[in-house]
Amino acid sequence: MTTQQNTNVGPALRELYPALASLDPAVLEAVLERADIVTLPAGTPLFGEGSVCKQFPLVLEGSIRVAKVGDGRELQLYRVTPGESCVLTSSCLVGGRDYPATGVVESDVRLVVLPRSAFDELLATHPPFRQYVFGLFAERLTEMMALVEAVAFHKLDRRVAGALLGHGRVVELTHQQLADAVGSVREIVTRVLRSFADQGLVKLGRGSIEVLDAAGLRRVAEGE
Repeated sequence: MTTQQNTNVGPALRELYPALASLDPAVLEAVLERADIVTLPAGTPLFGEGSVCKQFPLVLEGSIRVAKVGDGRELQLYRVTPGESCVLTSSCLVGGRDYPATGVVESDVRLVVLPRSAFDELLATHPPFRQYVFGLFAERLTEMMALVEAVAFHKLDRRVAGALLGHGRVVELTHQQLADAVGSVREIVTRVLRSFADQGLVKLGRGSIEVLDAAGLRRVAEGE
């Protein structure tokens, strides 16, 4: 991990996070004086279930994967990319609760990490930032409801087919990564993929899946 302070990230932060663009430059500079600029490699755990939430990260580069883990299974909740922030972190800071899920660096990240005091002050005194935080709640809640519907009501073959679409002809995912994405286990997902391969929909490779019939996968995903 690399940590820096007083790095000139103000312009990038304003561009990625419009809610901060209307801050007086001197106010933003004062906020950044209290923040850390952190660089972390892929695979680094950021928080775990039950850990205390003390900081608010803003992503400049890379991505973070947030997931719920239990009984040896993992369900991906969402990703956090540049210009976004983690809704669980926001809710934990606002509600004074511990993390209910895990966050891991998916691809090398560069973060502006605000201390809780700076987050609280921005929330209380800067309406655009407050609107951004609560707007994020609404956006992620919609995504969570779609995920619940997919997990609870859609057959696994439909979820796997949907997860394979939109990534181009070659999907660079292992069976485990695909299982994590659809909220299942690797062995069952592998059986579904083999069935797809038998139907001529995909070709299975080491660490990748080649889509041979995107239209056919789309029909499966739509339950036709």
